[in-house]
Amino acid sequence: MARPLPLILAQAPGRPADDLAGFTADVERRVKLRATGALVVYPELHLGESAPGVPADPGQAAEPLDGKRDAVFAELAGDLGIWLVPGSVYERDGDRVHNTAPVYSPRGERLAAYRKICPWRPYETTTPGNRFEVVDLAGVGHIGLSICYDTWFPEISRHLAWMGAELIVNVVRTPTSDRAQEVVLNRANAIANQVFVVSVNSAAPSGIGRSLVIDPQGTVRAETVDVGDSTLTDVIDLDEVSNVRRYGTAGLNRIWDQFRPGDPALELPLYGGRIDPATWNAARTTEGPRR
Repeated sequence: MARPLPLILAQAPGRPADDLAGFTADVERRVKLRATGALVVYPELHLGESAPGVPADPGQAAEPLDGKRDAVFAELAGDLGIWLVPGSVYERDGDRVHNTAPVYSPRGERLAAYRKICPWRPYETTTPGNRFEVVDLAGVGHIGLSICYDTWFPEISRHLAWMGAELIVNVVRTPTSDRAQEVVLNRANAIANQVFVVSVNSAAPSGIGRSLVIDPQGTVRAETVDVGDSTLTDVIDLDEVSNVRRYGTAGLNRIWDQFRPGDPALELPLYGGRIDPATWNAARTTEGPRR
């Protein structure tokens, strides 16, 4: 069996928060003549600029999650028959503003929304989220969500994989020289958790590109060639996650079978928790996301 998932990854420059018409036209342009049922992903804060390459003030650009923007995203996903991650947006929740990545289904429904856990401090002033998010793409598989700086914290990717993510979608707005390190970290997260990773960065002037698709063994399957506006496409088979976990990375390493019932627990003082062999190898996508 195979579970193919077409990917349409938009390495695009940012737009003003209210440019919903321009965003809609851009999605339609990139999706045209490509596979229905694709997962379409835009960069972090794609709709979040005050001028080309200049981030908007979060307080001014934010709106409630269920506002006008949400309705446009949902209708667009339904009309085109796609899974849509429109990048992240500034979300207003009372007196707090979050950096939030929503996900929409081909039926025109918002399935989930992930609030960035690790804002890039001290430069980013949004309120951190406190919840991991794994989304069931019905009939396809499970994706976990992360936003830019989240990828620097291995605990986030590990927990998403443990919850059942087969693909981690990392939306990015990186205009700085540390994109080189982010590429290494995304490959490491794919290897350490035996999952696919897609990392979609903004095009110039909002970011410096280098978007990529990484398989569960850490191999870069596809990547953009420069910092310009481009569309990266691929078709991944989510069954490859199960195969790598069954047979091992490079046919050798089966990390999710490392700890077994009866092994001693490993205390983790940093987290006030532990690795419990009884639950370690519970990362099985066939049962759906764990909570």
